Amino acid sequence: MYVYMTVDERLMQFLKDGKDWERKATTIPGVFLLKLPAFRGKPASLAIEINPVSSSGSATKKRGVVIRSSPELEEISRLLSNSKLAELAKNMDEVNPEKILTKSGGSEDIFEI
Repeated sequence: MYVYMTVDERLMQFLKDGKDWERKATTIPGVFLLKLPAFRGKPASLAIEINPVSSSGSATKKRGVVIRSSPELEEISRLLSNSKLAELAKNMDEVNPEKILTKSGGSEDIFEI
C-alpha cells in the first residue's frame, strides 16, 4: 500500500534522514534540494540549489547557486533580472573560448514539487 506524503512531510523526512550535502533532483530541471549539515551551532537545514543540467538531466557544475531562504531568492531574482547582467554575459561570450560539453549519465531519485 502506497502512503501519500505532502511536500512538507517529504521535506521534513529529507531533512531528518538525508545525508549531509545530499542533493535531490526536483521536477524542475536545474533545481535541486540540498541538505546542509549543522554548522557552528546552527542545526542542519535544507536549501535550494540552482544548477544548469545537461540533456540527460544531470547537474553540469559541481556546485550551483545555493539559496537558503525566500528573501535570498528574491534578491538573487532581482540581480538576475538586471539588464546590465545580461549585457555583461553576452560580452563575456564574445571573449571567452567555447566550452566543449561532455555527457555524463546517472539516475537520481527525483523530488516532485
